[in-house]
Amino acid sequence: MASHHASTMKATRRARGAPRVLLIDAARTLFAQQDYRSTTTREIAETAGVLEPLLFRQFGSKAALFHEAVVVPFLQVVADLNTRWELFEPGPESSEALAREFLGALYDMFVENRGLVMTLWTADALTDEELAETGIVEIDQALALLGELGGKGADLLQIGRRPMEISARSTVAMVAGMAAFSSTFFGGQRPPRDEVVDELVQANLHGFLHRQARDSGVAGTATGDTHA
Repeated sequence: MASHHASTMKATRRARGAPRVLLIDAARTLFAQQDYRSTTTREIAETAGVLEPLLFRQFGSKAALFHEAVVVPFLQVVADLNTRWELFEPGPESSEALAREFLGALYDMFVENRGLVMTLWTADALTDEELAETGIVEIDQALALLGELGGKGADLLQIGRRPMEISARSTVAMVAGMAAFSSTFFGGQRPPRDEVVDELVQANLHGFLHRQARDSGVAGTATGDTHA
């Protein structure tokens, strides 16, 4: 009888590494819905179906789990997006496809990491230790890289090189906002993904192009005044 009980326990025992995977999956699910501070270790453990002390044995802290479950995948997506940038063919004729590819990927990334967006916007409430352990500093570096992609986009689209950091970061912020809060902005019903991406493409692409034309026009007017 005792032998049967032991074999039953062995059969139902989780495979090595399973609790860690379950905790990471649970953390990703919860952090995708709410920010870092609002998510508790008890909540993560209950969602994973494991005891809370196991979370600390596996990761040491909630911040370390956040880093592995949310920050590391986010950084990988940004790195992949940067790598894919090299595949685009330059030229104004590719502007629509280029903008849709980039902004669509950016939107999808933020939709899958809405809790990360909210955590970034409430990061001032985190301690220095939490900022370091969660990897928020690394996220800032990734956002800076996304900003650099905006400058590369200007080169690829051949619309003229200009200081792009503020424009690019504002684009990233707009996409992140739409991904994190668009259901609120639209009365609780999130519009279809393709409709949102299309609006982002039109707003960003034509906004840059029109501003470029406006700046050129102003310069031309000034030159004309000088000749007069």
